[in-house]
Amino acid sequence: MTTSASPSAAAPLDRHAAPAAQAAHPPLQGSQRLLGTLALSAAVFMNVLDTSIANVSLPAISGDLGVSTSQGTWVITSFAVANAIALPLTGWLTLRFGQVRLFVASVLLFIIASWLCGLAPNLESLIAFRVLQGLVAGPMIPLSQTLMLGSYPREKSGMALALWSMTTLVAPVAGPLLGGWISDNYSWPWIFYINIPVGLVAAWVSWAIYRKRESPTRRLPIDTVGLALLVTWIAALQIMLDKGKELDWFANSMIVTLAVIAVVGFVFFVIWELTDKHPVVDLRLFAGRNFTVGALTLSVAYAVFFGNVVLLPLWLQTQMGYTATDAGMVTAPVGILAIVFTPIVGRMLSRADPRVLVTVAFGVFAAVSFMRADFTPQADMLTLLEPTLLQGAGMAAFFVPLVSLTLAGLPPDKIASASGLSNFLRITAGAFGTSIVTTMWEDRASMHHAHLVEHVTPGSAAVSDTLSTMQAAGMSLEQALASLNNLITGQALTMSAVDIFYGSAVIFLVLTAMVWFARPPRRGAGAPMDAGGAH
Repeated sequence: MTTSASPSAAAPLDRHAAPAAQAAHPPLQGSQRLLGTLALSAAVFMNVLDTSIANVSLPAISGDLGVSTSQGTWVITSFAVANAIALPLTGWLTLRFGQVRLFVASVLLFIIASWLCGLAPNLESLIAFRVLQGLVAGPMIPLSQTLMLGSYPREKSGMALALWSMTTLVAPVAGPLLGGWISDNYSWPWIFYINIPVGLVAAWVSWAIYRKRESPTRRLPIDTVGLALLVTWIAALQIMLDKGKELDWFANSMIVTLAVIAVVGFVFFVIWELTDKHPVVDLRLFAGRNFTVGALTLSVAYAVFFGNVVLLPLWLQTQMGYTATDAGMVTAPVGILAIVFTPIVGRMLSRADPRVLVTVAFGVFAAVSFMRADFTPQADMLTLLEPTLLQGAGMAAFFVPLVSLTLAGLPPDKIASASGLSNFLRITAGAFGTSIVTTMWEDRASMHHAHLVEHVTPGSAAVSDTLSTMQAAGMSLEQALASLNNLITGQALTMSAVDIFYGSAVIFLVLTAMVWFARPPRRGAGAPMDAGGAH
């Protein structure tokens, strides 16, 4: 799932990106268009796949590298944050080097970064290579959409976007299945090595077909100060969220220092971007009510959504005894109904109020979360599959209508910046959501464990009977006590996961009200479906 299990494009934040996407080339014909479509789709598939394939492999990666599963989630958050930070540079790099050269270079560098991830001997190096992978992946998705649209006649742009969108929807289905199968039958580095042959073919075919369709280039100033401030405060905040639990939060001077850097960096970033002539992020877009409501709603919803996407396979493997393959089977069906309903929602969008569609989506997400809040350690696979399958219907009515609402009413020259900024917020929120959810899972598990242990007393008949049964089975008293503690820990982690599922449902219900603060878009004034568009 940019990181993402999302069908939403990550368009450049740079307001000057649009001219680079408007190269005057005739549409491709016949086999060239087919091969170009396949090559671009393969690159996007590889990129989106890497946001979901690692989810079910986290226990294997954590165990092999000798770290906890909460530390293992840095493998996901580091990629997402780096990918978000790279977005502001996409527009400037496109104008500087050309969209075809930048796209092919991005694919090749992604291959190298994937190879380095597979070779990583420890968590620190793996995180560093995932950061590199996220940085070079930044231009890949928006440029693939630009090139795809340029390959088709204007009257077939809807077909081009449908083909592009299908790739971003199939990848989250394949990711958990493929990641689980590879982890169980080979070893986790192969979830990164499989990018190499796919990427090489995609880069070679893309260069062969598109190199004569390069966009014009020109030099423009870049907001280096704004970019540096952006990197500083986001990196400080993400590290604080990732290491807070491990370092006892604000009782540790490092966490306090990171918090101060994040707050001060953010304040200076906002001031600089509002006063600079060429800001890397156009914060003035927040003056529009629809953009503010839409972007914030999208970010909060995606943070909760993606946090749950990471939590579910962790819980299944660490507490339910599922293999990585079985966990993938439970999480993969999320894309099935999304693939079926997305074209229907796309057709409805031209005549339906997107606020209604988003409300339906959040209602589905809330229902899914309430269903998961009833999970117990005895739940069978069918019970686990039902909400995951239903969630796909919510995804179809979530991303496209909400982004359409976010961009509604904006002038054409603001679409690329607005789309990029909303996606930047979404991707960053997904990384933050992952850190917050996994931290809450451990914190509330500790609380539930302490409460459950209060009932484990020497005078308790149930405790005495349980220990006697274990000892009768051949365990020593110490072994029986350790086994009982493991049972309590498992129950506490399940109770904690249920708490998060229930809290997620409540948040989605609140968001159904929040989206109605946006104005309804004028009929026929939906989000433009161009290279910097919503989808």
